[in-house]
Amino acid sequence: MDILAPHNTPFAVALAFLLLLLIVQLIGLGDFGPDFDGDVDVDGADGADLMGGLASLIGLDRLPLVAWLALFCASFGLLGLSIQQLLDGLIGAPLPALPATAMGVIAALPATGILARPLARIWPRDETTAVSIDELLGRRGTISIGTARRGSPARAQVTDRFGQSHNVMVEPHEDAIEFIEGDEVMLVRREDQVFFAIGGSEPFRLTH
Repeated sequence: MDILAPHNTPFAVALAFLLLLLIVQLIGLGDFGPDFDGDVDVDGADGADLMGGLASLIGLDRLPLVAWLALFCASFGLLGLSIQQLLDGLIGAPLPALPATAMGVIAALPATGILARPLARIWPRDETTAVSIDELLGRRGTISIGTARRGSPARAQVTDRFGQSHNVMVEPHEDAIEFIEGDEVMLVRREDQVFFAIGGSEPFRLTH
């Protein structure tokens, strides 16, 4: 099967975009982002119910938006290529790119919704209904991706008092300090979505 053939171009582009998302995530230049906000602003209760039902069906309300997009790209690319190969064997030729794209979307949306359900159960959340995000202040965590410098946050994994893991963006509290992957830190203050931290073994008195 020639993935780069014209009739397979939409699926090759989807898989290339998926690879780009994974590379950006692995080198710490991006984050899979906050959870999708299911409160869609539409006129009328029927419209809100319809949009909410659609988001639930395709799994968009279960994962962070970029994580859902990565899962959709994988489903679209792999299912599309598989169906094209199946059609080539059955009828002797794959579909042209445009109808193949429509076919791939129709197949990928429900597949993404099905796959999102078990994935959502193990996906780490930035925030949960169990605790307020400010309750993470004073908690210790570990830098998981990137190097944290002032003005350049890295991602850290922090566990709340219930044992739930949270992924948060962290910068050093002091200008001259930096934290690398594996360093233990303690969150001491927050500005918007960025926490500021000191070394996990340093004494620090929280002020409110």
